[in-house]
Amino acid sequence: MQSTEKSIMNKLYFTSGVMFVFALLVVYKLVAIQFVQGEHYRSLADDRTIKDDVIPANRGNVYSVGGSLLATSVPKYDIRIDLVAPSNQNYEAFVEPLCDSLASFNNKSSAEYKRKLRLARENKNRYFLLARNLDYSEYLRFRDFPLLNLGAFKGGLIVEQSTKRDYPMGVIAQRLIGYERFDDYGNVTRVGIDGAFGEKYLRGEDGQRRKQKIGKGQWKPIEDFNQVDPQDGYDVYTTIDVNIQDIAHHALLEQLEKYKADHGTVVVMETKTGEIRAISNLGRNKKGLYYERLNYAVGETHEPGSTFKLMALAVALEDKVIDTTTMVNTEKGILSFYGKKVKDSKKGGYGNISVAKAFEVSSNTGIVKVIHNAYKKNPEKFVDGLYRMNLQDSLMLPLIGEGKSIIPDPRIKNGRWSGIALQWMAYGYGVSFTPLQTLTFYNAIANDGVMVRPKFLREIKEIESSVETFDTEIINPRICSKETVSKLQQLLKNVVEKKHGTGHRLYSDKFSMAGKTGTCQKDYANKDQLNYISSFSGYFPAENPKYSCIVVIHEPDKSVGYYGADVSGPVFKKIAQKIHTDAPVIDEVDDLNEKSESVEVDYENYYAVAQKYKTIMPNLKGMSAMDAIAILENMGLKVQTLGSGTVSKQSVKSGQKIKIQSLITLTLT
Repeated sequence: MQSTEKSIMNKLYFTSGVMFVFALLVVYKLVAIQFVQGEHYRSLADDRTIKDDVIPANRGNVYSVGGSLLATSVPKYDIRIDLVAPSNQNYEAFVEPLCDSLASFNNKSSAEYKRKLRLARENKNRYFLLARNLDYSEYLRFRDFPLLNLGAFKGGLIVEQSTKRDYPMGVIAQRLIGYERFDDYGNVTRVGIDGAFGEKYLRGEDGQRRKQKIGKGQWKPIEDFNQVDPQDGYDVYTTIDVNIQDIAHHALLEQLEKYKADHGTVVVMETKTGEIRAISNLGRNKKGLYYERLNYAVGETHEPGSTFKLMALAVALEDKVIDTTTMVNTEKGILSFYGKKVKDSKKGGYGNISVAKAFEVSSNTGIVKVIHNAYKKNPEKFVDGLYRMNLQDSLMLPLIGEGKSIIPDPRIKNGRWSGIALQWMAYGYGVSFTPLQTLTFYNAIANDGVMVRPKFLREIKEIESSVETFDTEIINPRICSKETVSKLQQLLKNVVEKKHGTGHRLYSDKFSMAGKTGTCQKDYANKDQLNYISSFSGYFPAENPKYSCIVVIHEPDKSVGYYGADVSGPVFKKIAQKIHTDAPVIDEVDDLNEKSESVEVDYENYYAVAQKYKTIMPNLKGMSAMDAIAILENMGLKVQTLGSGTVSKQSVKSGQKIKIQSLITLTLT
């Protein structure tokens, strides 16, 4: 019996010991979790219920050369309410006036809002949506609504801010200005100026706001302030002139629609500085409408056709193997090389003519023959001449996607050289350039041989403080001798001014132009798909050029026309004419006695108006919106328009003195 009792007692002692040890282990574990591992587990809990949400910074604004807004980040606000946060006293006191305010804002029933809010409060909804996508003034109005004006903790106000990129000029120049493009996986690509300078200047620094998970995948801000405020990006001031951009866009669009072309591009460059004043790139969609599809000016290489004849003659004149007076027999308009024919557009050719005449009439046989005779034994010398003029080089543009030029070279393996490469190059086949690369060469001729890099930016600013400025970059201070440049300039003038020049229909006795037409076959390997590229490249005025310009139009309707002089030339002329010779009628005021009198004035161009009459309000009635805005913005005034069409009313009477940055309202009908 004693043995049994002893055994039982031993078991009890053992069990008690085990339980005591287990209890000690439990206590140890609790202590360890509380004091040793507590921070780790609290952190895990916080990670599941609290997070620092990224607040995207506002991207910097993009401005034109004159300060007009081209792109901006517009803040948008969603307003929600945590219906658990307000006390019963606050809720009952302010819910009815809140519903009245909401109903007034949205033109809805106050009773319906009251019903929805009571139901949401009963369901303890902590993230009830009141309004979405508000602008800043609407957001400020909401913050003053009853209950919401008590803030986050007493009133339950939840404000969520996002940004939207806005383009005041709409689709005009949007491809150059840039925008976001998302792929099927949500990855974003930025194009244009926004893509080129976004990370360095426009992006800014994101902020942070702490949020708490409130169930159903929803997160609510914990405090009514940001842990880290976002820092806006810098503002970018481009070289784009909104008036010239508008002119170029509409001139190109009109011609594309007339000729039912596939796509086209226009670039206007300031001669001395290389500053790009306008780029328009328009392509046709399946519905036949044109939009800024791709940046053809920068990214699309193509055979230039006859516009390359200027480069070919530049090499030959510089090498002194020909002169503009050299005579050439055009051989009845047909030459053959290895069974391949070169033909003139004029049946029977032009007979025996000078090199200058061959260029003016764009004789393929004439130009090809003089280049063939001069370089057939040493084609490398011709290629080296092109290299000397930097035609093989990339322009090293900051914009993404610049196309690569192509120049066949007999010394390079797989260098696209063949038995007819030299002859085909002479009139613009076998070589390829982007429109901007071609224009850069023509601009160098206009600039007396100085080749400058195309320039898109003038300055980076933080508010009004300058961060960085951009100077003109010289690619080559002298692409050829002054003598050669002078001869080439005369050739380009003759194309427009001489009666037999291919661009003679563009001639105007009111302003001068110089340039070269180009018509190039496209897809010529398949005659069933044969199309054309029509182009015109040049500058204006012909003496002391202010601007150079190139127009390239792909695949015009052959039944309507396809020659460069007919398709692209008129776009060039319209741009030059609009910039330099449109003569609006304004009121001139005698500044001495401040008496107003209506005087019809023939201005040389828009910019003369802005400079000479910048303190006097002009008479804009009857003028197109584009012209009226061009004048006012160049006078340093802000403009808003009501309606569409021509100006019927203006907020400041003509003849009155005005201050720079004044706001002018134009009523259009």
